Amino acid sequence: MIGRIAGILLHRATDHVLIDVRGVGYIVHISQRTAAGLPAIGEACALYTELLVREDLLQLFGFPSLQEKEWHRMLTSVQGVGAKAAMAILGTLGADGAGRAIALGDWNAIKAAPGVGPKLAQRVVMELKEKAPGVMALGTSAAIDAILPTDDVVETPSPRRAVERPPATNASATAEALSALVNLGYGQGEAAAAVAEAAGANEGADTSALIRAALKLLAPKG
Repeated sequence: MIGRIAGILLHRATDHVLIDVRGVGYIVHISQRTAAGLPAIGEACALYTELLVREDLLQLFGFPSLQEKEWHRMLTSVQGVGAKAAMAILGTLGADGAGRAIALGDWNAIKAAPGVGPKLAQRVVMELKEKAPGVMALGTSAAIDAILPTDDVVETPSPRRAVERPPATNASATAEALSALVNLGYGQGEAAAAVAEAAGANEGADTSALIRAALKLLAPKG
């Protein structure tokens, strides 16, 4: 499985790029949104990738973040949503926009993607709404992972000792859940209140569980 491509950008089109990795050129299919965010031809670039394997076809799809890659995987798990339809949704809304639309049940936003009709958009929301908080949490955890060492144990200078990666605390999960709700469009105050109530009722809960519980608290009553 090819999970990430890093090399020199040789060619860019609206729906794919050619990346040179130590003399081997990889064609990676991308959305227009991703293409617009890539550097100039001849510069270094990197994309997370998903390999689509069929009997007569091998295709690499590229994404600027792990969160968007996971959304692509989740979208293609819905019956009727192929790799290209998932790319169309992400190209139209982005990872944050797709997560916001699905979490809030806004199937009209999903329908705005080319080739996605109302019935398919409703199916996407219905099947993924409960799973959305877990994927949304990747957006905040990725930022934390970026400042942590890549190995679980690292060595430090004198005195020589091992330092373990600290486990996520309830405090960090609360902060991540609050950030995700604010990104969904909720006010800072109401989001903080809902997350605090959810954290109090679910001691030790992780980020996705807190987001899910807070969303239930924020849902319209009656």
